[in-house]
Amino acid sequence: MTYIRDAAGLCGAASVSYGAWLVYEPSGFIVGGLLLLSGALMAARGGS
Repeated sequence: MTYIRDAAGLCGAASVSYGAWLVYEPSGFIVGGLLLLSGALMAARGGS
């Protein structure tokens, strides 16, 4: 069940990043990087 939750979160993050990229290309990389950074911080804290 956790795989489904993780896959849904990953698809959501990819969709947000792609949507930002459609508006302004560099923002897609910025948003994607911020999402990865926040995910890494949550995993380090044990929040995932």
